[in-house]
Amino acid sequence: MSDDNRTPNEQGPVDGVSESAYGAWHRRVLEGRAGLFAVATAVAISIGGLAEIVPMFTATDMGVGEDMPITPYTPLEVAGRDLYVREGCYLCHSQMVRPMRAEVLRYGEWSRAWEYRYDRPFLLGSRRLGPDLHRIAGKYPDAWHYEHMRDPRATSPGSIMPAYPWMLDRTVDPRIVTKSLRALQRVGHPYVDVTEENVRGSMQAQGSDIVASLQSAGIESQWDTEIVAMIAYLQRLGRDGKAVLSGIGAEQEEE
Repeated sequence: MSDDNRTPNEQGPVDGVSESAYGAWHRRVLEGRAGLFAVATAVAISIGGLAEIVPMFTATDMGVGEDMPITPYTPLEVAGRDLYVREGCYLCHSQMVRPMRAEVLRYGEWSRAWEYRYDRPFLLGSRRLGPDLHRIAGKYPDAWHYEHMRDPRATSPGSIMPAYPWMLDRTVDPRIVTKSLRALQRVGHPYVDVTEENVRGSMQAQGSDIVASLQSAGIESQWDTEIVAMIAYLQRLGRDGKAVLSGIGAEQEEE
């Protein structure tokens, strides 16, 4: 038996395989063709991107859950949602409870499509370094959220969540919130009379209620601080859906 150390290219065709068949098998269409490979990659990415982006601009309710009493976010909640996006909270927290027993037991009713009617952009999330937040509304008092944002370890020992102390002092500008509402109005959200005066009044009214709640726990704050807007948003997550689903559940029990 000879000791043949030649490479396959040097050895020629494999035993029992014709030279033409061996050459066809051995050939690589994209190897060494950077331009063709780049074009093929760009086409593949474009198709995948269009498949994800186009539905966001063309999808409608299509009758799914259109009779469900889901309301758009208030101005203060819109401000809080913008802050939630700004701070990257959606990178560690999801907003989608999956229909699995373990998730329902931990987080509550699984999420329905119609609950996201006024979510632009959607914040479903792709991983959970922290717990899912879609049913967080009403789970904790306002003071808990205040302390949790100030120092997560104060309310959740061992938490790896960073602190956000600057939100306790920074304020929200109603003019910017007004622009956000007008943008949402243009894509179909049913806001009316979107003026800076009305937005400021709505934010102050809802924010004052949260401030009063914090004061009862010995915490001083102002209605226009970022932390108050964030609390408003967190206390809204899943609220309408829970109300609807609890009502449906009660009706089914009666039947």
